[in-house]
Amino acid sequence: MISFARINKQYGRQVLFVDASFQLNPGEKVGLVGPNGAGKTTLFRMITGEETADEGEVTVPRKLTVGYFRQDVEEMSGRSVLDEAIAGSGRLGDLHHELEALQHAMGDPDRADDMDRILARFGEVQEEYDHLGGYTLESQAREVLHGLGFDDERVDGDVGALSGGWKMRVAMARVLLGRPDVLLMDEPTNHLDIESIIWLEAFLKSLPGALLMTSHDREFMNRIVSKVAEIDGGEITVYSGNYDFYERERALRETNREAAYARQQAMLAKEQRFIERFAAHAAKAAQVQSRVKALDKIEKIELPKKRKVVQFDFREPPRSGEQVVVVEGLTKAYGTRVVHDHLDMVIRRGERWAVMGKNGAGKTTLLRMIAGALPPDDGHATLGASVRMGYFAQQALQVLDPDLTIEEQLQHDFPHESIGVLRNLAGAFQFSGDEIDKKIRALSGGEKTRLVLARMLLNPPNFLVLDEPTNHLDMATKEMLIAALRTFEGTMIFVSHDRAFLRSLSNRVLELGGESGVESRPHLYPGTYEEYVARTGHEAPGVHA
Repeated sequence: MISFARINKQYGRQVLFVDASFQLNPGEKVGLVGPNGAGKTTLFRMITGEETADEGEVTVPRKLTVGYFRQDVEEMSGRSVLDEAIAGSGRLGDLHHELEALQHAMGDPDRADDMDRILARFGEVQEEYDHLGGYTLESQAREVLHGLGFDDERVDGDVGALSGGWKMRVAMARVLLGRPDVLLMDEPTNHLDIESIIWLEAFLKSLPGALLMTSHDREFMNRIVSKVAEIDGGEITVYSGNYDFYERERALRETNREAAYARQQAMLAKEQRFIERFAAHAAKAAQVQSRVKALDKIEKIELPKKRKVVQFDFREPPRSGEQVVVVEGLTKAYGTRVVHDHLDMVIRRGERWAVMGKNGAGKTTLLRMIAGALPPDDGHATLGASVRMGYFAQQALQVLDPDLTIEEQLQHDFPHESIGVLRNLAGAFQFSGDEIDKKIRALSGGEKTRLVLARMLLNPPNFLVLDEPTNHLDMATKEMLIAALRTFEGTMIFVSHDRAFLRSLSNRVLELGGESGVESRPHLYPGTYEEYVARTGHEAPGVHA
């Protein structure tokens, strides 16, 4: 289907691919992995024709339809969300809007002289539209948009009024509606909540076409892909299995390669000793020359590159009182929509509350009220004795000074810490070497998230309020964060769409909004996320396993 044959690609001094080969076959679901800057986006862009290889051949059959969901979304305005989703959905979308234009033209008296041509064209377009299943397009579009979290009011509303994150969902709906032969997806879960992620999993698994995607969500990758293509060091290596299999197999291959390297080094050292010992012996001259030539011909084994993971010993937070937060009669409404209605709960020391709920159930609103960032309409959330709170939200990224470098920001925040401690902290959050000299204004959303979390955890508070802390984090940083928080001896309440995060850290679950509107009162489950799933039969409210 799509093949890369011995491709080479570089930008200036940065070499991305060296004689790399890869093939994507019909119907395959493949995860694309590799360190930042390895060339994953470049590979996507070579498939779409936006980039070309310096050498080698990229083959994409001419009649193949390719859909590409990317992180940079273009401006959207002047249409409803439904129309915007349909408009970009490929051939069917084009025909849908041409039919609308032709219907308008048929009702225009000023175009009476052109009516024969308009009617003929209408018949052609209608026939192709019907043949491609176009008359179910609007219902399909609504189904996809609902799956991605849109309610009917938003579906029929102005796309221009949406935030960037919601426009990303519209862009995704357009690509999914096109049902291309090959679907390219760059981090599709970044702007989705857990309900939409679970819906998307089912949708992608049901697609007959091929899928090539990047994702920092381990669970999502495991459930969808049956192959993993790794880009690293200019090469593309394919592993037949899901992400967990890839990690195990990669580790096994590294171990085997290290053993082979050690054996070869021992053999080379032995041969070198023979050559040095008998180099001056005329009787051994022929043997020496033979061994020298043999060594020159041996293909040297290189040690596998180790992905450096810096360990950081996070300090123990001070002990709080037994009652960390007492929530009494907490009420909040937006206009006529009541989000919280006299909510009561007590968060005790050592508890780790995962807050679950559908879109609009008030998860972020609750965290903001507990953190004191939003006043309730009624009731209160009172912090207990000796509680020192740390609050992470996406708005927390604004506390960073864009004119400082990473190192300067850390020195400004912690003037009494040694450079060694700060560099080690930065390294634990994947800022190594020269990256610590990067200006904050040049950082990506994920890099800023890592820096804010690093600042929070150097001298950790004893109560963490975390709103989607894993957004934009790569798997290595996410796993380091989970490991750090697993040993955290304080108290937590958090919202996350990452099931590895939920499973690893929660020992209590608060489900807001009840199930499918049948019961609107919150449910407090005195157990882990895994126990919550087993007890309720769903991974998220209203999404049945």
